[in-house]
Parts: sequence; structure tokens; C-alpha cells
Amino acid sequence: AVMWRAVAAASAPARVLCRAPPPPPLPRRRAVSVAVSPAAGLADERVETRVAGLGPGQAVTLRAVAADERGCLFQSCAHYRADSRGELHLGTDASHGGDYTGVEPMGLFWSLAPAGMERPYQRLVPRSTGTPMKVEMLVHQGHSLPGAIPGTVVAKAEVERWFTAPGVRRIRLKEGGVRGSLFLPPGDGPFPGVIDMYGDEGGLIEFRSSLLATRGFAALSLPYFDFEDLPKVMKEIKLEYFEEAARFLRRHPKVKGPGVGVIGTGKGAELALSMITFLPEVVAAVCISGCSSNTVADLHYGEMTLPGLRFDMNKVSVSDAGVFDIFEALDDPTNPANSPCTIPIEKAEGHFLLVVGEDDRMWKSSLYAELAIGRLRQHGKENFELLSYPGAGHRIDPPSTPFCQVAMDRVLGVPVLGGGESKAHAHAQEHSWGKIQEFLHLHLG
Repeated sequence: AVMWRAVAAASAPARVLCRAPPPPPLPRRRAVSVAVSPAAGLADERVETRVAGLGPGQAVTLRAVAADERGCLFQSCAHYRADSRGELHLGTDASHGGDYTGVEPMGLFWSLAPAGMERPYQRLVPRSTGTPMKVEMLVHQGHSLPGAIPGTVVAKAEVERWFTAPGVRRIRLKEGGVRGSLFLPPGDGPFPGVIDMYGDEGGLIEFRSSLLATRGFAALSLPYFDFEDLPKVMKEIKLEYFEEAARFLRRHPKVKGPGVGVIGTGKGAELALSMITFLPEVVAAVCISGCSSNTVADLHYGEMTLPGLRFDMNKVSVSDAGVFDIFEALDDPTNPANSPCTIPIEKAEGHFLLVVGEDDRMWKSSLYAELAIGRLRQHGKENFELLSYPGAGHRIDPPSTPFCQVAMDRVLGVPVLGGGESKAHAHAQEHSWGKIQEFLHLHLG
């Protein structure tokens, strides 16, 4: 027995030598992180979004979540795969599914839409420009479809999107009959002056004006009905109100002369055409998705009246989902019987920038732009530029404003088709914003 113990003891080191060495410790996986830069920046600027610490080729869903001032929740999602280093960069890596596909650095922002539990067809537009829109960026394990319960959250970050830069001043106006908000850039100026108007939703919409002030313009956000003591509804419009606003802005000590510009969307674009036609103070007009004739409400200026084209509700079609398509409903401006409604833009001394989405379904803005250009050329004028965007819809706003193909109409109280395809529309918003600023600087100094 003693001998066997001795043999066993002698052979023990040999057995140890034959055993496989222990495996090296696994490299510790870095924690997953998502970084958005800048974490706080201007709403019309791009951000860079990067994810690190994933496994090579790992499938993840990126989600953005935001709430408006009323607490309504909006969200978007996209499917990505990490590269061989376990990283993702939204500026160079393509989304393979979700709310958009392809390389879209700002896709999660412009595809934000009401969450499943919210009322559909709502727009995410800021009511207040003094506070940022906060967007939470989430990284989830695996690919989850829009509306489905996403996988585990492995990283998150918050982004602030500001509509005013530090130093921009907002002055609420009660100047004679004029109402609205004047946004002034920081510094002594003087600055090019621009009047900013939206369409038949009424009220005061300020976010484009505040971004224009951030970009160096003295911008007057001008409501013309359904605000304070202005008329409740758009029955008839007096151009003298807009003349008073243009004179106020032109005389302002912070505003460069000799003239001012105007930017409008929808009904606001059509008013911009009337202003540059009849008011010598206005020397540049940006008309987004406008009509070349006066519509809906009669327009008065002194002894002159331009009657408004009417909507024929018998020409409205309604889809199975209850969405109203009003594309064919406006009276035909080319019908000779409607010629008194035409805005005589050939009288304008200033310059026009016409911006249209070729898939606008609110009305035929591409046709109306053609009619306007034809009228100018007929009178030997070349004082216009046209930006025409395939696949874009009606409301072309500053960059990354969430696309809304169908929106609740404030007047009708029903969902109305605005048209467009999200990616093409987003690209139109980004491209036109730079061009609009170039145009205004060129003609206003």
C-alpha cells in the first residue's frame, strides 16, 4: 500500500502536465452606449447618433420618443445591425426596416408619429418656442416592428431640440391693429426683415419665425384670424392689416431697408403673393404650396376686391378609413369665369421663390406655380425661382419637422390628406430651408 502511494505521488506532476490549460478569461463586453451630438442643439440642424458596445452584427431597434406640450406621445423606430466592431453610425449605416430604410441620419426625427394609444393624425409642432422639444433615443435588443412591444432597452440618451438660439428676443405685438410675435436676432443689426404666415389653421404659429431669427432675420410671426381680438373665422380679408404689419416691420430700427420679405405656407403663401403684388414695402416673397388665385375668403384693398375661389364639397372623396381627399375640390382657376380671382402678380416689382411638393394632395400647388410662372413670363418677367420636389406633400416646414401625410383639419374637424412620401418630403424640407435663406439674404441684404 505504501508503495502504491509512492507511485501515485511520483506520477501526480505528470498528470498535471497532461491536463489542458484553463481557457483565458473572456474579454469583458463594454456596456452598450448611445451618444447623440450635439445633445442640445437647434431644431433645424442635423445630429450625429452613434451606438457602441454591441456584438458584431448584432440586431437592434433604435427608437425615438417625444411628447408635445399637451402630453401626446410620438414615436418612431428603425432596424439596424452593428458593424464588425459592434458599432453603429446613423450617418453612414442603413436602416433595414421600421419606419424608414436606407441611410437617414435624421430619420428617427422626421418619422415621429402619434403612438398607438394616441389619437391619430396629430402634428408634432411646438406651440412654445422658449422650451426645447425633448427626444429620448432608445436602443432595444432585436428587431421589433412599429407598434409592437420592443425588446429590452440596452442604452438610452436624451436630446434637446431648441427653436431659438441664446440671445434671440421674442416681443409680443399689439401694434395698432397688428398682432403676433417679433423675433430679433442677438446683436445690434440691422437685420433683413421677414413676415411669416401659415395657412387656414389660424392662430399664432411661431417656430419658423424663431428659427429664422436664429439664422439672422428679424422675423414677424403674423396671425390673421382666430387669435386674440382678430376675427374668429376667415370670412373676408383686408389687405390693409398686412400693409400695417409690413410698414411696422420696415420702420423698425433693427430692420434693414428698403423693403421686407414675406414667407407663407398654403393660404399664407397666397397672401404673400397678394402682398408683394400690391404693397411696395414687400420686395421678396417665398410661397410654399400656394395658389396663384385668391381662395375661400374675398380679399379687399381699398376699393379693390379679389373674390375667393370656392371649395365644392361634392368633389371631396372619403376613403374607407375616413380620410378626406380635397384635391379636386377647389374651383378651377383656369376657368375664364374665375379670372377675377387671379392675383395680378405681374404688377410686382420684387422677386418670387415658389416652393411646391409634386405630391401635394391638399390642392394642385404644382399647377398653380406653373400658372404663376406662365403669367410672369407672359409679361416679360423672369423675377422668380421654382423649387419643385417629387414625392413631397403639402406642408414643407423647416428640416426634421415630422412628416404628417394626413392631418386633422382645424376648420373641417376631419382628417385631410396632405400627400407626400416621408423620405422625399424630409429631403425637400432640408433642401428648401437652405435655399429659402439664400433667397431672402440675396433680395433683402
